[in-house]
Amino acid sequence: MKKSVAVLGLGKYGRSLSENLYQMGADVLAVDNNEELVNEFSDKCTSAVCANLTNEEEVAALGLKNMDIVVVAMGRNLAASILSIAVAKEEGVPLVVAKSSSERMSAILRKVGADKIVDPEGEGGSRSARILISNSFQDFFRLDDNMYMIEMKPKKDWIGKNLIELDLRKRWNINVVAARKKGELWQFVDPQAPFTEDCALLIVIEKKHMKKFNK
Repeated sequence: MKKSVAVLGLGKYGRSLSENLYQMGADVLAVDNNEELVNEFSDKCTSAVCANLTNEEEVAALGLKNMDIVVVAMGRNLAASILSIAVAKEEGVPLVVAKSSSERMSAILRKVGADKIVDPEGEGGSRSARILISNSFQDFFRLDDNMYMIEMKPKKDWIGKNLIELDLRKRWNINVVAARKKGELWQFVDPQAPFTEDCALLIVIEKKHMKKFNK
């Protein structure tokens, strides 16, 4: 199912995230107070809106309650970030992600309701997009221009089945290189051991197969 994501703030990180999410098939609402920037970005997202994100009425008018994810990408504007997070949580958005520029800001944003804090210095928009767009991805690493390594939860229809039964290499063009249960170390996968809900998998996949696998 296609996800709907609102990205509030079109700085370098917000633009990268919005564009990557849109290219991956998400419905993306991109918002900024710079009208010129919004107009330039309109063909790189589903909808681009100019709004004052320090104004509660304008933030509320964005219709964030219809979004699966709201990303508050204004790491240097604490007031706007707090307001946007508060409105998003009040409207029942399932996942509110906030960009932060310091540990103190991260602590404040968590207190006002952010479900996840991102550090754009440590992760780019492309990596964030891969994690946000998937229901199962927990971490994402680009090994080179062709190959990705992903930490993920098993898909629902994988639970109770093993590698031999699932034949993931043939079905999804992925290689499962390791698995672990919560609190344990990574181990090579026993091909006859069924996957459980509390396990995590480490897989390797080529770029050309990512779009199909994300669906």
